Amino acid sequence: MLSSALYASFFFTVALLVTTAYFLMGGLPLLTLKHDTPLDARFVRGFFNVYYRAAFWASLGAFVSYALWGRYPFALGVAVNACVVSLLRKHLLQAMQQLGAKIEASSDGAIQHFRRVHTAALCVNLVQLVAIVWGLLWLSRQLR
Repeated sequence: MLSSALYASFFFTVALLVTTAYFLMGGLPLLTLKHDTPLDARFVRGFFNVYYRAAFWASLGAFVSYALWGRYPFALGVAVNACVVSLLRKHLLQAMQQLGAKIEASSDGAIQHFRRVHTAALCVNLVQLVAIVWGLLWLSRQLR
């Protein structure tokens, strides 16, 4: 059981790393969109929706596998990540949807506000990536 939990931990950790890095790098160029049409807002919202779902499931898999492996601090860390991703998905996507409607209605300041929400989501994504890499470096020192 231990060796399969070890392999599963590595698999889900790599999945979480790849997902987080990919969506960070993919989300940055989306800031160049003018965000002046509802289609831009829908696309960015859909992009983050896919990320939050993928990150949640990768975190959940990592949580279970780290717990089975007996690495409880890491299980706790990815459980926190799953909770953060769930909260972000609920609140940021809702804010993006509301701002998309305001952009469609040509509301003043809606585009600026949407860009700030988009930037904040990317900043949180960066913090998640740094935390995952830091955790992996710490784990590698523990395994020596």
